[in-house]
Amino acid sequence: MADRRVDAKPPGPRAAHKRIAVIGGGWAGLAAAVEATRRGHAVTLFEMAAQLGGRARSVAVDGLMLDNGQHILIGAYSATLALMRTVGIDPEHVLERLPLTLVGPDGIGLRLPRGAPTLAFVRGVLSHRGWRLRDRLGLLAAATGWMMRGFRCDARLSVAGLTAGLGIAVRHELIEPLCVAALNTPAHEASATVFLRVLKDALFSGPGSADLLLPRAGLSQLLPDPAAAWLAQRGAELRLSRRVARLARLSNETWGTRGTWGTWSVDDEPFDQVVLATTSVEAARLTETISPEWSLSASALCFEPIVTVYLQADGARLPEPMLALPADNAIAPAQFVFDRGRLGGHDGVLAFVVSGAAPWVERGVPATVLATEQQARQRLNLQAGSTLRELRSFTEKRATFRCTPGLPRPSSFIAPGLQAAADYVDGPYPATLEGAIRSALQAVAALDAD
Repeated sequence: MADRRVDAKPPGPRAAHKRIAVIGGGWAGLAAAVEATRRGHAVTLFEMAAQLGGRARSVAVDGLMLDNGQHILIGAYSATLALMRTVGIDPEHVLERLPLTLVGPDGIGLRLPRGAPTLAFVRGVLSHRGWRLRDRLGLLAAATGWMMRGFRCDARLSVAGLTAGLGIAVRHELIEPLCVAALNTPAHEASATVFLRVLKDALFSGPGSADLLLPRAGLSQLLPDPAAAWLAQRGAELRLSRRVARLARLSNETWGTRGTWGTWSVDDEPFDQVVLATTSVEAARLTETISPEWSLSASALCFEPIVTVYLQADGARLPEPMLALPADNAIAPAQFVFDRGRLGGHDGVLAFVVSGAAPWVERGVPATVLATEQQARQRLNLQAGSTLRELRSFTEKRATFRCTPGLPRPSSFIAPGLQAAADYVDGPYPATLEGAIRSALQAVAALDAD
């Protein structure tokens, strides 16, 4: 039998263009719009806000451009980096690439040297000055076990359960900060399965996969603004400040007339196919009569908030662009602080990130800001008389879904010709930019397969 070979070529214009609606202009919606346009389809994007970017965008505050949250990328985020290149952004120019560094204000912590990530992890752990040798060897033994098991574990296991045998210092100074940074869920509630998947991709995806990629430009400059320009240049229509009220499938009599499984109506405007890239709350509303089971799955998700507190500390310059901070729910809210002056921003602007912030959201913004200011003075060695003032605080009450063990997440398929794209859609990643973008690529590919 002859060998049948199909050349892998990037999708180009198709003989039969489809009219695709993308509902939602966050990173997932933008990724879906770019991919559908790249495949030759006519795209209309609907976004209820006046600005694209969703939970990862820049906001003007008193003459400064501040992001509505801090996002850490890693070298393994291949889909995100590829999308940035597609819309004309060179990641090496807008992202600060650093070997994985998780240190405190005293300079003690985990530092991975450059090179192959697995070997770098071993070297970094062995050279950690703050852990006992027994704890370092215990971590390496546990990591070897995870690798031998293919980074798989019982789906019911929490991160705290997975790492219960590690030393207290390792758990408090490495596992818990990594868990809350990646999953935005406390270790005792977070899914060990998802946590191991993130570790696997970071440590076993090749050179540079574990590197931290810290934004040196505003989040809007990383993707939303360039993607909007890219789409407009290629004829896509962007409708901002437009909340979709109704999504409906047209009657059976119209099915097949445009070469698709069915024709959809978005606020009484016909489209061949739809990518739903909204929040889970909006998606549940729009699909309530279309697919009640999917709508119920989306509405059942629980969420974790994130608070970002921007403080102006005149003359302050941190020893690293990002530092880990000892945090607790009593007096110290933030787990991380970013020196925006060292990342291309204004000198003295510090961004404190409070992940898993439900206890602090309940106390209110003033109490959180005050506690963050006290934490800054105590941990960053700021003088009692030095100027320290709040610039702005952002509270995302539904920042990410609560990534718990065995969590059933909504599938990307809703109905023929209707796909979901979002960081909460079922997949291997937690609620990250990479997860959102991969879900969008999957959604558009599935629509083309129709």
